[in-house]
Amino acid sequence: MHLSLRFAVAYLVAAGVACTSSAPAPSPASGPSVPRVVGYLASWGVSSKGTRIAELPARDLTHIFYAFGEIRDDGQAGVDNPGTNFDELARLKGRNPHLKLAISIGGWTGSGKFSNVALTDSSRRVFAQSAIDLFIRQHPGLFDGIDIDWEFPVAGGMQGNVERPVDKENFTLLLAELRRLLDTEGVKNHRHYELTIAASARPQEIANLQIARLEPLLDFINVMTYDYHSGPGTTNFNAPLYAAKGDPTPELNVHATMRAFLDAGVAPAKLLVGIPFYGHGYGGVPNINDGLFQRGTGTPVGWKGTDGDWRALAQSRLRDARYVRHWESRAQVPWLYDSTTGTWVSYDDPQSVAAKVRYVRDHSLGGVVIWELGGDDGALMRAISGR
Repeated sequence: MHLSLRFAVAYLVAAGVACTSSAPAPSPASGPSVPRVVGYLASWGVSSKGTRIAELPARDLTHIFYAFGEIRDDGQAGVDNPGTNFDELARLKGRNPHLKLAISIGGWTGSGKFSNVALTDSSRRVFAQSAIDLFIRQHPGLFDGIDIDWEFPVAGGMQGNVERPVDKENFTLLLAELRRLLDTEGVKNHRHYELTIAASARPQEIANLQIARLEPLLDFINVMTYDYHSGPGTTNFNAPLYAAKGDPTPELNVHATMRAFLDAGVAPAKLLVGIPFYGHGYGGVPNINDGLFQRGTGTPVGWKGTDGDWRALAQSRLRDARYVRHWESRAQVPWLYDSTTGTWVSYDDPQSVAAKVRYVRDHSLGGVVIWELGGDDGALMRAISGR
C-alpha cells in the first residue's frame, strides 16, 4: 500500500566549521531503501519563515504532513485559515504523483481538547466524522490520510491541557473510530486512506499508549525522537542516536526509544525515526568539558525562536569562528560551543542525519519523519536522499 523511493546515504560533513574531534571518513552507503520520508510542514512557516510550498523537496519525500488541523470548541475538527496553502499543495502533488499528503491534527499547543473529544462514543464519532467531512470530502483528492498528534494522552502535555487517566483507553477508541470511517470512505472511493500518529519518544509517555492495540489500526507511527533535552538547564543532546559517554539520561536516545516500541510488538516497518531540522541553545554554560553536561543559566543572549533552525545555524553560528564544532562519537551528533559567551548548541547536521538514516536502513525500520521542512536549506535533505 505504500510508495517507496530508493535512497543512498552519503556521509556529509558541514563545510567550513572548526572541529576539535575527528569523525570517520565519509563513505557511500548501500543497501535496502528507506521506504518513507515524511516531512511535516509548519503552516505558519509560510509567512514567518518564508517557506515556499512550490519549492519543497517533493521528489525526495513520500509524504508531506500539513501541521496543524485543530479541534474546535464544539469538538469538531477545524483548520485555521490556510489561505492559498491547500491550493499550493494540490499543485505540488500534481507535479509529483508519488507524493502523499496528510492533515496532522493537534500538535503541542493544539492538544488541549483531545481528552474531551476522545471521552465518549458520541464525542469520538463527532470528531472523527467532522475530520472526514472537512479534509477528505471537502477537499477531494488532496488529502491521503489523517495524522493524530496528541501531546500527550494521560499526562505530559502543555500546562492547562485537559488530561485524564482514561485517555490511555480512549485514545485507542478514538483511533479505532477514525480507522473505521476512513475505511468506509476508502471503499466508496476505491482507495486506502492512511491513519498515523505522532508518538512521544520518552518512556513515561510511551507507557501511556496501548501499543499492542494501537499498532493494527495505524499505517505507521511517527516517533518524535527529538526534544529529548532542551534549554535552559543542563546541556544535553536534542536527538542523540545512542547514549553519549557519561550521559546522565541513557534511556533518552533514538536507539532506546526504538527498542521500547519494538519490544512492545510494533512491526519495524511501521516505525519512523524522527529527524529534527533544528537545534536548541543554552546560555551561560561554563567552559568545562567543552560545555557538555554542564549547567547553563538560561537561553543564549539574543537567541530568537528560529535561531535553532538548521538553515539559520548554517548562515550564522556555523560560520562564526568563535563557535567550535564538536562531535560525540557514541551519540553520533555534533554540538557547538562558544567559550567566550558560554553559548552551547545541540543540533543535527548532514553527518548526524546520515547516521540516523543508516540506522533506519540497518534496522529495517519504516523510514524517517522530519520536523520540519521549513528549517532546512537543502543540506539535510540531501543527507537523507543522497542526491
